[in-house]
Amino acid sequence: MQLDQVKAVVTGGASGLGFAVAQHLVAHGAQVALLDVNDDKGHAAAQQLGAAARYFRTDVTNEDGVAATLKDAQAALGGLNVVVNCAGILGAGRVLGKEGPMPLATFATTVMVNLVGSFNVAKAAAALMQHNAPGEDGERGVIINTASIAAFEGQIGQAAYSASKGGVVGMTLPMAREFARIGVRVMTIAPGVFHTPMVDGMPEQVYASLCAQVPYPSRLGKPEEYADTVAFILQNRYLNGETIRIDGAIRLAPK
Repeated sequence: MQLDQVKAVVTGGASGLGFAVAQHLVAHGAQVALLDVNDDKGHAAAQQLGAAARYFRTDVTNEDGVAATLKDAQAALGGLNVVVNCAGILGAGRVLGKEGPMPLATFATTVMVNLVGSFNVAKAAAALMQHNAPGEDGERGVIINTASIAAFEGQIGQAAYSASKGGVVGMTLPMAREFARIGVRVMTIAPGVFHTPMVDGMPEQVYASLCAQVPYPSRLGKPEEYADTVAFILQNRYLNGETIRIDGAIRLAPK
């Protein structure tokens, strides 16, 4: 798929990895709908991107809301052939913390946003994409989910987060296999430690320590490097049903 043919929905699109994806796509001629729950950032992001972008306030865990928003986005963009799921929360905390066992609501909320939210958007998008006119190789659309290297090497305090991201990795292949009949590819990207708003305000020594843990290059990932990976997936139709790590060869220690 050529980037100037892309009509994309990007969840978590108001900041961080999602906004970097939207910037990259718009710069290459795509039309983008930004889905987020932060109205101020969402409207500002869409305004910054210009006429090729629109903002829709969306809770990815709301089934009916997501289905309606994707239809609205499809109408506004003049089609829908790409979804990039970047919405997510950290959900950090030990299972047995100082204040006692982790509340079940903490675990459930993390899984609901990161895993169920990604599934919710993906299935609603596929329901629309299946009606697209087929392109080369019969392609009708691409769904890209965001996991994390914590799906593979979760640290102490990441039980909820790792479980949610491990679920995203786990559903990639079966969804790709199922959607093969409608010409929709499904891929997942597992980023390492990236410079996003989540690390803003971090103490300098902690930031430096994080960078030092990355073998090469010894720094945090740049959001535009994630966006480059999205673009690569979109343009290479033989990428399907797989998770790509982008992490500078880091492997997370227990803590």
